[in-house]
Amino acid sequence: MSLFGNLYQEELPSRAKSVYMYLKDRSNADDQCWPSIKTIAKDTSMSVSTVKRAIEDLVRYGLLTKQFRYRENGSHTSNLYLLKK
Repeated sequence: MSLFGNLYQEELPSRAKSVYMYLKDRSNADDQCWPSIKTIAKDTSMSVSTVKRAIEDLVRYGLLTKQFRYRENGSHTSNLYLLKK
């Protein structure tokens, strides 16, 4: 099966497929990555809102887990994304 074979079987919107491939390309050996929404939007030529919807789609289909991360002062930093196969 191909690296993205599971995406072809799902009835995901194309935005979600593109964001999944982007995150997979930037993930480490543990399938973790932490780019900001703005970075994903810029690199994929999508709007911030579209990227947010794509991430929601991926979470809903069980292909992605999103964990909030915080700085020592309590402010929010980028999310940690865990890709599932």
